[in-house]
Amino acid sequence: MIFRETTLPGAFLVEPERLKDERGFFARTWCAEEFARHGLNPQLSQCSISWNRYAGTLRGLHYQKAPHQEAKLVRVTRGRIFDVIVDLRPASRTRYRWFAAELDAESGLMMYVPEGFAHGFQTLEDDTEVFYQISVPYHAASAAGLRWDDPALKIAWPRAGVRIISDRDLAFPLLETVQC
Repeated sequence: MIFRETTLPGAFLVEPERLKDERGFFARTWCAEEFARHGLNPQLSQCSISWNRYAGTLRGLHYQKAPHQEAKLVRVTRGRIFDVIVDLRPASRTRYRWFAAELDAESGLMMYVPEGFAHGFQTLEDDTEVFYQISVPYHAASAAGLRWDDPALKIAWPRAGVRIISDRDLAFPLLETVQC
C-alpha cells in the first residue's frame, strides 16, 4: 500500500498497490502492521457500508465525541464520491481546516480519517456504495455532527444542488455553536 499524508497531519490517502497479471490484479486494502508502521491506528472493530441511490446525496459531517472517537478507513466499492474530512482536534495547527479527495471504485483510493476528525461525502454517481473500516464500536450517545454547508468551513462541494440529505444531517449545528 502507498500512504500519502494529506495537508491535515495524521490523515492519509491510501492507494492499494495492484499486482497485475492476465487474470486481473490482487491488492491489499488493509494491513494492521503497515498502518501501525505509519503511526496510524491499526485497531479494527467494525465494518459498515453505505449505499446511496442517487448522485448528489450528501452524508455528514459526522464524528464521535471523546472518549469514543473513531478512526476510519473509507473506500468506495461502487460509484464515486467527493470525500471530505475536517480536523476538529483542539491542539492541532490545522484545526477546522478541511481536506477532500475524489474516491471511486475503479482507482481503489482510500481515505484514512484519524480520531478527532469529522467526515462526510457527496455522491457523484447514482448507485454508489461506500465501505468503512472503523476502529471502535459505534456509540450512539457520542454521535455528533456539523452542518455540511457551514459558512465557517467553506467546503467547496462539487454539486451545488444537494439532491438528498437526511433531516438529522440538516439539523446539525454550525461550528460556532458547538464545543468539539
